[in-house]
Amino acid sequence: MKELVNRIIKWYQKNQRMLPWREDKDPYHVWISEIMLQQTRIEAVLSYYKRFMKEIPTIYDLASIDDEKLMKLWEGLGYYNRARNLKKAALFIVDNYHGQFPSTYEEILLLPGIGEYTASAISSICFSLPEVTVDGNVLRVYTRLFEDSCNIDKEKEKGRIRQKLMEIVPKNSGDFNQGLMELGETICVPNGIPKCDCCPLKEFCLSRRHQTSLQYPVRSQKKEKKLEHFTVFLFEIHHKIFIEKRMEEGLLKGLWQFPNFNQKMTKEDVIEYCKYKNIPFKSIEKGISYTHVFTHKKWMMDSYIIEIKEEKNDFLGVFVTEEDFKQNYSFPGAFQPFKNDWIQRKGEKG
Repeated sequence: MKELVNRIIKWYQKNQRMLPWREDKDPYHVWISEIMLQQTRIEAVLSYYKRFMKEIPTIYDLASIDDEKLMKLWEGLGYYNRARNLKKAALFIVDNYHGQFPSTYEEILLLPGIGEYTASAISSICFSLPEVTVDGNVLRVYTRLFEDSCNIDKEKEKGRIRQKLMEIVPKNSGDFNQGLMELGETICVPNGIPKCDCCPLKEFCLSRRHQTSLQYPVRSQKKEKKLEHFTVFLFEIHHKIFIEKRMEEGLLKGLWQFPNFNQKMTKEDVIEYCKYKNIPFKSIEKGISYTHVFTHKKWMMDSYIIEIKEEKNDFLGVFVTEEDFKQNYSFPGAFQPFKNDWIQRKGEKG
């Protein structure tokens, strides 16, 4: 086991990718990167991280940033509660630690939005504490290495593997943890054939020896996503379009959106709705359709472009321009295709 640990560390020190959050061991930098990387690929995070650090370089800046600006910086990353929890945690750090990131595993774990994995990552990378990080990459490497057929979706099994790794975690815990994760991301890959010939652990790996790599890790069968139908209304006038805020609860809470109904509607249904609501429309035409996939749901969305004669004062939202979209309003991915289509059509009209 000691040789296995040494090989992981040596391999990582020689082969690690040069990433902006690895330029130093500042816990603020590592924290932001770890939160961004949840559910998101490294390639997608790089530009967001650089822009985030340029606009919000310190914990004090994060604690005081306007919510709308924070959401705009996060636009496109999804899972927006991650951004909200970042600000909550920054406020907690400013109030309780004078803006200095806490330096113990137990204190870090108390911060909003930080779980066992993130606390372990920050603890080991930034403070060299003997903690281990267990994410999907680590679980894949471990179960293939030892031909462990446990169901990694079960928390008790994750805890068991974490405890096994805690027994061998070295003083250089940061490089050990990052090495395991890097190995899973680049060599012991989740999709496709693992690159066993390049792996520093190939001599130890049981699944390589028995050619069973693709049987691991074992996971629960995925549940079928719940299918929901939505009709999206694009109320436009001149070079503006109407948007509103979602309620402060439920999916995509508090974010901007186009008005919509949780049902499939025909053009005739939309006409009747506009008449019922006394919306002064000039024309109604069918827009694009789009299917957005969430973790547990799938939204099938149809849209209608509704040109109106005047801006109604009783609309509970705002009419915005293309420039407003770029500068001020964060739009979740579910509604981005409709926004982009509107901008494109507007450009074609001149």
